[in-house]
Amino acid sequence: MRVGVIGAGAVGGSLAALLARGGHDVEVTARGAHLEAIRAAGIRLTGAWGDYTAVVEANSVLTRAPELVIVATKAQDSVAAIRENIALLRGVPVLVVQNGLDAIDAATAASPRSDVVGGLAAYATSYLSPGVVTVTTAGNLYVGVAGEDDVPARYVASVLNPVIPTTVVQNFVGAQWTKLIINQVNALPAITGLSVQEVVADARLRRIMTASMREAVRTGLRRKVRFVSLQGLGHRSLRLFAALPLAIGGALPSLMSARIGKVPNPGSTLQSIRRGQATEIDYLNGAVVREAELVGSTAPVNALLVTLVHDVEDSGDFLTADHVWSRFRAL
Repeated sequence: MRVGVIGAGAVGGSLAALLARGGHDVEVTARGAHLEAIRAAGIRLTGAWGDYTAVVEANSVLTRAPELVIVATKAQDSVAAIRENIALLRGVPVLVVQNGLDAIDAATAASPRSDVVGGLAAYATSYLSPGVVTVTTAGNLYVGVAGEDDVPARYVASVLNPVIPTTVVQNFVGAQWTKLIINQVNALPAITGLSVQEVVADARLRRIMTASMREAVRTGLRRKVRFVSLQGLGHRSLRLFAALPLAIGGALPSLMSARIGKVPNPGSTLQSIRRGQATEIDYLNGAVVREAELVGSTAPVNALLVTLVHDVEDSGDFLTADHVWSRFRAL
């Protein structure tokens, strides 16, 4: 099958390599040094799914008519990326693999003639060098749609399941919210320059992460969200977590860190900062802040993390744990 992958970064690059290894004809879009590296030597996939170099067509935009399109850009770039490729997307199923809560609605508005399927990557990847994608933690791909007609999602799953375990989720909004809780591990590494494991090992930073996660879960519950089970987190366990004292709740980030393993995981937001790119923090912790406002509430911990990530983006300097803790204590 001809597959177009728009955005061959950590997630898109890994999916492109897996599809190419599975015998599909893959074209990817990329920019700058990453594009040149892929053109010269392919996408080198390393880590949990083995070593493989995928020879794929690579351009700044898609040049061939695909039978399936995967959009794996950062959330803030998806609409522009879809519009750049819209001539080849009309009538073609589009899988949007992104964090946050807006992926399906934004893609549907940008490509209204496509069957849009949402995707959530429950595996961890790092893309820090041009042309190289490292899978630090293996996991599944979850797909779903906004409505009840899940035929497009089942079609996408049938294509992807032979190369990566792919599950169709009926309550995709609930799955997005659970992934939003999981993505709470991203902000503090981006602020401090530490790996997820190093952040969780610091008692003060772990307490802040726990507070942001609990705030996000409570916001979701106020929004009447039914969390879908992902990576061991489900509705019942997250409701219990939201009710626990902060000191006890810290066990959850510790369990998540243990699941990631020993390979240092920088998190996607820190990866963006290291590459000098804008982060998607406004679609992660920022989404919690906006959702809280919709129910007449606030999310001060998540709002602080958004501010601090933007401070690091603007200054280029990471913050010490002491500084972050002092800002948190002042809330």
